[in-house]
Amino acid sequence: MKKILPLTHGLRGTIEVPGDKSISHRAVMLSSLGDSTVEIKNFLRGADCLSTIGCMRAMGVDVVDGGDRLLITGRGLDGLTEPTNVLDAGNSGTTLRLLLGLLSGQKFLTTFTGDDSLRRRPMGRVIEPLSKMGAKIVGRNSNKNLPITILPSTEKLCGIEYEMPVASAQVKSAILLAGLRAESPTTIIEPHPSRDHTERMLSAFGAHIERNGRAITLESIEKLSAPPSIEVPGDISSAAYWIVLASLVEGSDVVIKNVGVNETRTGIIDVMRSMGAAIELRNQRSSGGELSADIRVMSSELHGIEFGGEMIPRLIDEIPIIAVAAAFAEGDTIINDVGELRVKESDRLAAIVEEFNRLAAGAFEAAGDSLIVHGRRKFRAERCRTRDDHRMAMSLSIFGAAAEGVELDRPSCVEISYPNFFEVLKA
Repeated sequence: MKKILPLTHGLRGTIEVPGDKSISHRAVMLSSLGDSTVEIKNFLRGADCLSTIGCMRAMGVDVVDGGDRLLITGRGLDGLTEPTNVLDAGNSGTTLRLLLGLLSGQKFLTTFTGDDSLRRRPMGRVIEPLSKMGAKIVGRNSNKNLPITILPSTEKLCGIEYEMPVASAQVKSAILLAGLRAESPTTIIEPHPSRDHTERMLSAFGAHIERNGRAITLESIEKLSAPPSIEVPGDISSAAYWIVLASLVEGSDVVIKNVGVNETRTGIIDVMRSMGAAIELRNQRSSGGELSADIRVMSSELHGIEFGGEMIPRLIDEIPIIAVAAAFAEGDTIINDVGELRVKESDRLAAIVEEFNRLAAGAFEAAGDSLIVHGRRKFRAERCRTRDDHRMAMSLSIFGAAAEGVELDRPSCVEISYPNFFEVLKA
């Protein structure tokens, strides 16, 4: 159990957050397919990203781990070797979904497994477009749950034009990674823009990729030309907890250093500003096609808003912590189009309603694919379940710190994305 006490003073000074999880995954995968050695700086040493390293090593990739820096020697697009055992993606949906695309069309057999949470998550929406490209992928049942096997391919994949029913960066990335080795161009049409780290990094590795409105087209390529180094910016999903806490606790004035502010990821900033948060971006710069900045946040009075639609893919991972902010805001907040929350590490929509209502009775309700938060209900200290979901654990911690405290079961799940979260909160 982990007990979080309410803060008695505002946040002051500076905070540094871990490297971006999405970019860390992609940097390891694409460096493994490159033609040289790449240094990856500020790599996130969370459990999810370590699962990606483990899978790439199992296929013959040389990874020298120096802590927050990695040296990866690429084996080329066709240089991976058949793993001698089942690949374990742990709790990482990103590892699994992206590798399903990356390994489609390979000439060897690969089988994936994962932890109990990942084994429950359906993979059909990834497998469907990959199968249209010619990949032979078999799941455990009709929902395409783990274990999943990619059968050896005897022919090259074919490029497709695929209109995505739901905006998803992971599904899009899986298709693009498969498209690297296809015999014709691959085009994806998004309903709304989702995070574009894969497109940016593919371009940095020499791939020819174009966006035309909602359509993204990738040409097949003979080899990837890796840059000598990649610097991973701080993860805005991790910064989101401090953005919200500093906004809520009176007397706060904090700077969060070197945070990635890719516009496909900054929905949290846009929504918090719309609610009345005082947020400034300072010292903006670019590295490897990714923007970063220092974020200054000061305490402020928040009010409820309504949002959804194309905003959701830009902040889907931040919905739990935005819901915390909404509990302290004046009036109601309505967040539409969040059905995607049901297939995350937990059913986050159900988890928010059940666990957050322990700390603010009657404040949270789900209506279809919408989350409704009634602000400024009476807060209380309670014991809550993390459901082994890192984002629920951290959001509940911030809720307790800003309100009356909270006691958490199984808090170690934060190691998936933010290993020293509780140390920073305590400090």
